[in-house]
Amino acid sequence: MKPKNLMAVIAAGVLAVNIAPVMAQGSPADPFLGMWALDLGYENSKAGWLEVRQEDGYLDAEILWRWGSVYPLDFVFVEQGELFLTQGRQVVRREEGKPVRTQHVISWFDVKKEGDDRITGIAVFPRESGIGVESVAFTGKRIPPCGEAPDLGKVRYGEPVKLFNGKDLEGWELLDKNAPNGWRVEDGILVNDPVQKEGGPHISYGNLRTRETFGDFRLKIEANVPRGSNSGIYLRGIYEVQVVDSYGQGLDPHNMGALYSRITPSSSAEKPAGEWQSFDITLCSRHLTVVLNGVTIIDNQPVKGVTGGAITSDEFSPGPLYLQGDHGKVSFRNMVLTPILD
Repeated sequence: MKPKNLMAVIAAGVLAVNIAPVMAQGSPADPFLGMWALDLGYENSKAGWLEVRQEDGYLDAEILWRWGSVYPLDFVFVEQGELFLTQGRQVVRREEGKPVRTQHVISWFDVKKEGDDRITGIAVFPRESGIGVESVAFTGKRIPPCGEAPDLGKVRYGEPVKLFNGKDLEGWELLDKNAPNGWRVEDGILVNDPVQKEGGPHISYGNLRTRETFGDFRLKIEANVPRGSNSGIYLRGIYEVQVVDSYGQGLDPHNMGALYSRITPSSSAEKPAGEWQSFDITLCSRHLTVVLNGVTIIDNQPVKGVTGGAITSDEFSPGPLYLQGDHGKVSFRNMVLTPILD
């Protein structure tokens, strides 16, 4: 699919503004409404997510693109059976280190419907110079609603699996086998120490995953994160429960125990940096419960989609547990996973 001419996109957007709100039930927007698992046209880190909503007659949308957080789109509109989503950012031009002009760079996503549950599209990211663009093709598959929360009191469990033997990395491997390895076993503890050379280029260390894959489960694990450090526990390789030094901070979807950028803890239960902290995590039917240090901070809440850094956008297949190793120093111990039986 070729990107639309930017002037045509802007003109259509202006027209949409002039006639908004006109969207109603049975409108051309209906085929695009809902959540979509995106497969992005990169060599790696290809997972994405999109949700398109219609509220009070207006279209709105949020997107996850490879890494980082879910973020809102600036404007959404339908034109001639296609969906357009735009996102802008401020770019400050400088000469001799001094700002001379601020420009608003617009990126956009051109989406077409392909059958009842599929979309195709192209994302266009103009370069800050205004000369040339990066164009990335993507496909999407509709994600069904999460449904009602499961009754965890009726869940049947299998035999517990001890993920870490306290001696070596048996049963584990790097996600990227060519990445530098900062992981080691020390005094019965799994330690990641991604040392950076002072004054040198940043070294991206590897994330560590289980060789075995799992469906739904209950996971008990302890983590110790030093001051200012950051890591994460990826459930089935797609949902990141945040591990970070956030003691004393307010509630935020990027703090300790949060489902990264998606679910904000109901209370702050983290301990100061350098102390061991316990997680009791249950993932069941796309609903998440997190008990941090004995306090339930996420209580059987629906998970709307993958988080940044997911190894796939597929939420319905078994996947590994993976531990983030490319951010900062962190230690783990006492890792026991109990599968949930179908």
